[in-house]
Amino acid sequence: MTWTSFHRRAETLRRVVATANSRRDGVLPTDVDGVAETFADDLDLLGALQLAWHTRLGGHLDRRLAEEPLDLPAAVVAAWGAAYRDLPGVRAVLDAGRERPADDATALATARAAVKEHALLAVTSGLAGLGDDAAAAPIGAALEERARAAVAAVEERRDVPARSLLGRIRAALAA
Repeated sequence: MTWTSFHRRAETLRRVVATANSRRDGVLPTDVDGVAETFADDLDLLGALQLAWHTRLGGHLDRRLAEEPLDLPAAVVAAWGAAYRDLPGVRAVLDAGRERPADDATALATARAAVKEHALLAVTSGLAGLGDDAAAAPIGAALEERARAAVAAVEERRDVPARSLLGRIRAALAA
């Protein structure tokens, strides 16, 4: 890969990430300019998105572990949630790729990525040891579910419209 093609790929991936995050529909954004010329196929693009997610998750794990070294599982859950808030559309695309793979190669790749990510979460939380991804994966999956539930609760609270000061006064007077 030449320096020019490296930069072209990075720029195209940035546009793909931005598109996925704005759409949040779980559809692989193959319609972004430059995708067909830059990525070999859908699996190549999905792999690049997986790497972007993993890189962001790893950064948040490092940060949260430095901030919350006494409660490692809570730090892992918070890190996953922070990565989700940064890349919600990318996560939706990855989830769709795992739940509804386009072909056998995609099914295998997304299943392996899920096991690796779950093992990372479990090991980082201190709830599993290194070297046995199969044993660590269910623990990491449970941590991911906790993180998803926390993210959903926050999003649900955001969907409730805030009452104005006058509305709060009326409610207080009515009570």
